[in-house]
Amino acid sequence: MRLLKQLIPVMLVGLIGGQIATAVQDNEILTLVVGLVTAALTLVVYAATVRWSERREVTELARKGIAVRLGVGMVVGTALIGSVIANLAFLGDYEIDGKGSALGALGLVGFMAGAAVTEEVIFRGVLFRIIEERAGTYGSLVATAVLFGLWHMANPDATLFGAVAIAIEAGTMLAAAYALTRSLWFTIGLHFAWNFTAAGIFSTVVSGNGDTEGLLRGTTSGPDLVTGGEFGPEGSLYAIGFGLLTAVVMMALAHRKGNVIPRGRGTRVAATATLAQ
Repeated sequence: MRLLKQLIPVMLVGLIGGQIATAVQDNEILTLVVGLVTAALTLVVYAATVRWSERREVTELARKGIAVRLGVGMVVGTALIGSVIANLAFLGDYEIDGKGSALGALGLVGFMAGAAVTEEVIFRGVLFRIIEERAGTYGSLVATAVLFGLWHMANPDATLFGAVAIAIEAGTMLAAAYALTRSLWFTIGLHFAWNFTAAGIFSTVVSGNGDTEGLLRGTTSGPDLVTGGEFGPEGSLYAIGFGLLTAVVMMALAHRKGNVIPRGRGTRVAATATLAQ
């Protein structure tokens, strides 16, 4: 089965890399190296399995325009989670206490890169793309969003509400981002910047993974529905609102570009990156 041929190898690389990164997380340099190596190996394995199982060029990882797609994705991700934290600060629910750790932020670059690449390859590169061939774009969006939320239930301080929030805000947004651009570079950039901005800059909890120290030392307080509680800002109503609104806009643009695949089409979808059009 084509899905399993692609899913199993990339999951093994990602999970092993994640376990090693967790084991060395007290050493920021090792965390950086392990995270970056995990990201690189995941991409290599994914590209190899797609070529082997589908006999095609891996256009969703096209070399042309990598910097632009990553860059635009990172700008979008930074702006989105930055807006969430800015709203928390406006309400007095997030306060900056002082400088954090530049070394800690460096380690988080590797950790978040590994996580972003692994999850985007699994959920958008493999699951979304292959499910879309049978269920259509919207069916695949819903299915992978639910799976994305369930995936985050395994995190240390995960909550049911947090998992639902992740499914709605990030699961739909990242699927819509892929539907719009047909580029994993764009979704990887968005995903990485969202996570790194939250943890690596503002030192907030990310998806129930706490004890991070980024460039700024901050304190979050207030109602869980506003702040996300132990799950972090991603469990906030603000994050749900911003993420869902972004998904709606991206899907509207995807419709205009003809990138929405109807259910039951039954043909393999070309993963052409059309961000610049």
